[in-house]
Amino acid sequence: MDEKTTRALVEAGAVKKVLIIGDGATVHVNVVTCNDTHIVTTTKGAIKTWATLDSSARWVKGIGIGKAQLEISKWLPGHKGLSL
Repeated sequence: MDEKTTRALVEAGAVKKVLIIGDGATVHVNVVTCNDTHIVTTTKGAIKTWATLDSSARWVKGIGIGKAQLEISKWLPGHKGLSL
């Protein structure tokens, strides 16, 4: 689900929960609606990732969400990611 769709769901009140998930060296965001869980993607369809927790939190706040759950069990902040 891209940013435009995510913003529309937030405005419609369809978002039940937002999860900021640390995985390896990057962070991504999942949006939970009443029907399903969606990973936020770029307009090209790739998973939208951030290098830091604060940058992902700023993005979440910027789309109108004031509360998010953080999952960092698989997050390795000092780990260098692969550039593919």
